[in-house]
Amino acid sequence: MDPFTSSPFAFAPRSEPAWFQPGLAALLAAEPGFARVTAGAGRLPWYSRPRGFPGLLRTICGQQVSQAAAEAIFTRLSAIPGAFDPRHLLAMDDDTLCGQGGLTRARAAHARAVAAALLSGELDFARLEAAPDAEAVAMLTAIRGLGPWSAEVYLVLGEGRADVFPAGDIAVIAGLAHLEGAARLDPRAIRRRAEAWAPWRSIAARLLWHHWLAATGRPLVERC
Repeated sequence: MDPFTSSPFAFAPRSEPAWFQPGLAALLAAEPGFARVTAGAGRLPWYSRPRGFPGLLRTICGQQVSQAAAEAIFTRLSAIPGAFDPRHLLAMDDDTLCGQGGLTRARAAHARAVAAALLSGELDFARLEAAPDAEAVAMLTAIRGLGPWSAEVYLVLGEGRADVFPAGDIAVIAGLAHLEGAARLDPRAIRRRAEAWAPWRSIAARLLWHHWLAATGRPLVERC
């Protein structure tokens, strides 16, 4: 049984949407500096994470750690039967979530908070998907352990939204600084600058991730 679809709170990753290639072309025309990304790192691939509870768990696994570490933690967590069903995860103790799953105690608490929000109806994926971007961010950040970074990254990579920009993401900041030869960039200034990239700010984030992964010799597509 597919662990991503065996729970009513889990949904398969999205395939490449029709807007992605036209949006990419429009963004490259609007911001010529981004052309250096595809020239140096190659074609920008579409990739997405599982939607629903597994996608939020994958985001929690990536809080303040590298991509490689996040993938390793998520792989361990994925191997625990029932981990992608909030009804079962809530019953798991720290020996299971931390010892077997690789989560810290804080991340285990965040995972339980999301599970509880789903079971109580505080978080509903149908309502989340229908909500405008800013409202969707607010719905997610109302849950303990999900800050703006977690909400925005989930909406970009889990829901596959077109115009969400995680300005506080370390790789986004580093990618833009490296692309422009800057020593340091302020996330608030980056967010203001990203307004010019609407309505394709998610693609801008993907381009900056792509550039930073290539510049640092990391795999260009996530394994999980």
